[in-house]
Amino acid sequence: MAKMKAIEAVAKILELEGVTKAFGVPGAAINPFYAALRGLGSIEHVLARHVEGASHMAEGYTRANPGNIGLCIGTSGPAGTDMITGLYSAMADSIPILCITGQAPRARMHKEDFQAVDIESIAKPVTKWAICVMEPAQLIGTFQQAFHIMRSGRPGPVLIDMPFDVQMAEIEFDAEAYVPMIPYKPAATRIQIEKALTMLNESDKPLLVSGGGVINANADKQLTEFAELVNVPVIPTLMGWGTIPDDHELMAGMCGLQTSHRYGNASMLASDFVLGIGNRFANRHTGSVEVYTKGRKFVHVDIEPTQIGRVFCPDLGIVSCAGAALDLFLEVAKEWKAAGKLKDRSAWVAECKERKSTMQRKTNFDNVPVKPQRVYQEMNKVFGRDTTYVSTIGLSQIAAAQFLHVYSARNWINCGQAGPLGWTIPAALGVVAADKSRNVVAISGDYDFQFMIEELAVGAQFKLPYIHVLVNNSYLGLIRQAQRGFDMDFCVQLSFENINSPELGEYGVDHVKVVEGLGCKAIRVYKPEEIAPALEQAKKLMAEFSVPVVVEVILERVTNVSMGVEIDAVNEFEELAAKGIDAPTATISLLD
Repeated sequence: MAKMKAIEAVAKILELEGVTKAFGVPGAAINPFYAALRGLGSIEHVLARHVEGASHMAEGYTRANPGNIGLCIGTSGPAGTDMITGLYSAMADSIPILCITGQAPRARMHKEDFQAVDIESIAKPVTKWAICVMEPAQLIGTFQQAFHIMRSGRPGPVLIDMPFDVQMAEIEFDAEAYVPMIPYKPAATRIQIEKALTMLNESDKPLLVSGGGVINANADKQLTEFAELVNVPVIPTLMGWGTIPDDHELMAGMCGLQTSHRYGNASMLASDFVLGIGNRFANRHTGSVEVYTKGRKFVHVDIEPTQIGRVFCPDLGIVSCAGAALDLFLEVAKEWKAAGKLKDRSAWVAECKERKSTMQRKTNFDNVPVKPQRVYQEMNKVFGRDTTYVSTIGLSQIAAAQFLHVYSARNWINCGQAGPLGWTIPAALGVVAADKSRNVVAISGDYDFQFMIEELAVGAQFKLPYIHVLVNNSYLGLIRQAQRGFDMDFCVQLSFENINSPELGEYGVDHVKVVEGLGCKAIRVYKPEEIAPALEQAKKLMAEFSVPVVVEVILERVTNVSMGVEIDAVNEFEELAAKGIDAPTATISLLD
């Protein structure tokens, strides 16, 4: 066996586990690991400007392609605490990322040493596993177990903390004998699938709810095939958006309080049975359990046993990887179809399709300043079916989900449960780092954009081109709208008169100057007719300079976006589409 520094063995294990990219910030306590990465030479490193940014880049990288695991690296103390938000985000959405931190030498960890903090204890609530490795020879098994844990069952993040002297110690390691552990994935049984299919077959108005677990399992093709086979409409969750193309006749729209379609909510309320696959029944999707479950039966398929029954008790729960369950659903459904046992769903499908074609929100506004609905209409015109959208939270994300179109899995990359402001820029950079051929478009409001704006310099330095649509109302728009219930508009205004950019009026920060100062390109537009030409120009600039390009659209200050507290009580603040021209980029319209 070969004798080497423990940290050199760690670097080799990362290579053997398939890691090719890392995002991080060097520091004294993690420099041995950086030396090992430099010596190995096979793992490309992207230098973030903030360690939280590195963690979000790692998450974007993981989400971009099946099998990816993003790696983020930081030194001791504040580097690890900075990455807690990224770990929480990944944990909440079942995204495997590996966070590696340096630590003070073992003998000084309890002496309040400089930048020594118990990151293991801090990270435990937001990871599948967090550990500080105290014996050099245990690093091999720890990293092997880390990848096994991240890939097994419900995926999620892991943090490994390594004291400086543990990294530097010599150990025995035979790289040729190292074999990654086979991940554990629970699988449904035939009797479970037959029971679920029987319940679906006995219902009159069934729906499939497709969640992020379908994307994690890389099973979107099976989901669509199964829906077509049983001829049942699909309601994707926000995390499952793209598991069936938006223009598919069985795509019935999204359901929920905010990121939803009018027709999606209406079809959910009209249904009598729901088969949920790889979803959490999250509250932004359901609203109250009483309204969501009334009059319908549920089957819930999820990879995590404790997820079943967490929100409400289904009529049947099945613990299974979404892919394994869908493979078996297809097998049984094909047999039943051949035997003539599947019920004719054509009337129910037509009913859902009619709702989709008539219950549209208006997007075709000509107002100046621009209404946000018009921005997404123009984006639908300019960006193709292969576009990957990245967004996190706020009115910008909610409106994007209501008006944009997604046609493939992993073409909507969204921070679902945690929703940290600032996530969008680094996550988009992580997606591009995973695949520079992707057409990536990020969407932010001005506050999300300002949170981690410094990471745009990473895109300039490492040539990670994408288009960032910045909708600027100079407000914390979602919080302002939420404050209506408290009869206030307090501490949510971002507006001020910028003494260096008087042409902005009350819109405050000059994002164009900041973006250009960070080495990227930026365009600002004020009128609806300017949006599409600006987006086309952004494509050209991105291709020419290979850097992020920001298109800022100056919006009207106050717009209330459709939302409510129940799926049967969503407030529509704007006029609805009455004819086809009101929603010209809808995937289907019978309004005329």
